[in-house]
Amino acid sequence: MGAELDTVDRRILAELQRDGTLSVDDLSERVGLSRNACWRRVRRLEDERVITGRVALVDADRLGLGLSVFILIRTSNHDPDWLKRFRDAATSFPEITGVYRMSGDLDYVLRARVADVKAYDRLYQRLIAKVPLSDVSASFVMEEIKETTVVPVEVR
Repeated sequence: MGAELDTVDRRILAELQRDGTLSVDDLSERVGLSRNACWRRVRRLEDERVITGRVALVDADRLGLGLSVFILIRTSNHDPDWLKRFRDAATSFPEITGVYRMSGDLDYVLRARVADVKAYDRLYQRLIAKVPLSDVSASFVMEEIKETTVVPVEVR
């Protein structure tokens, strides 16, 4: 269930998603609150886990990780032991940046960032060494049209 957020809370969230490095002074000016009132609201949003962290976004290409891969997995094994092994394996690799259990035809989709196809193959080999996978395919991103971490915040 969603948190009770008013217009000011939503403006704070929108501003912090655009720039998480804003000082409380700058943020309070942008949302029209006093410094102390703004700080209290940010603390409350953090305490209520609406704001779950603040990070620096990095250019993967400049780090030599220019290939985005979606790894598509179907499995016939759904027992708790296999699931634990799969979760442990999938979350242990820093190259894997997202792990999703799906409805529909696919059971899992993993998102990964690697240098190239050879690096993907090394990741694949390490993954299947940790957990048995029977139906795995990969789709390589040709062009990133939109990539964002921003959650839509409707300002009422």
